[in-house]
Amino acid sequence: MVQAWDVLSVMGMRRNTRNLAVALLCVCLSGVLTSGGARATSSEPGKDVQADAGPCVAAAAATDDDKIIEVCGALIDNEKAAKPDRVKALLARASAYDRKQLIDRAIADYDTVLRLDPSLADAHNARGELWRRKGDRPKAIMDFGAAVKLDPNHAAAKANYKSLSLELERIGAMMAVAGKPSFDCRKARRPVEKAICGNPALADLDREIGASTFRAVREAGDARQARELQRAQDDFIARRNAEFGKPGYDLQKAMRERLQQINGVDGY
Repeated sequence: MVQAWDVLSVMGMRRNTRNLAVALLCVCLSGVLTSGGARATSSEPGKDVQADAGPCVAAAAATDDDKIIEVCGALIDNEKAAKPDRVKALLARASAYDRKQLIDRAIADYDTVLRLDPSLADAHNARGELWRRKGDRPKAIMDFGAAVKLDPNHAAAKANYKSLSLELERIGAMMAVAGKPSFDCRKARRPVEKAICGNPALADLDREIGASTFRAVREAGDARQARELQRAQDDFIARRNAEFGKPGYDLQKAMRERLQQINGVDGY
């Protein structure tokens, strides 16, 4: 008798496990659930209904998430169920939990799958996607890396690993300069400069103003416009230095207004 789950092996498990229902539907349409086209039922003498993968297969083919969770759960919990059937049932239920936005439960099922068979690249990739959605980038990158190591040609895992790696690089670059102004605080002499160095929010604003000014000058239409933009920045710095500490002067407000002015001119 050809097992329903065997189609997944034929397919090579190259698609994301969330396409499990499509694979199972093909099985049903092909009529290979049982030998001779006969469907196994609970009426067979001595048949253990819970150990029968058929109901789980049918629920997955119909993409009936509630039914998948019910009948595949019964198969998963049955100690008489064969290990390969438990793995496929767990994958089906994990996909159902994913579609129902029950991410933690889906992750738990993938955890069990990978304890039973750590060689499944699809399961690593699927769990990695869930970790990424939860915001746990370190766990996600580890799963994507594991999937690529197991299957160097896994397109989805390769794309996920690359995009997350770039994201982590950007985050790392931002963290490296967080709370640092556009100038060297070791050389700060003016009270306003010391105030900026002592306040991470002001330091970030100063760095953004400097970067935006540089971009605006670089992308100016001509040399005259570039000089005007730089002169406006020099004037702002001069006013800032002169007015800081005077009654009514709000440094943070002045810096925010300047940033908005630059970005408005620059079109960003």
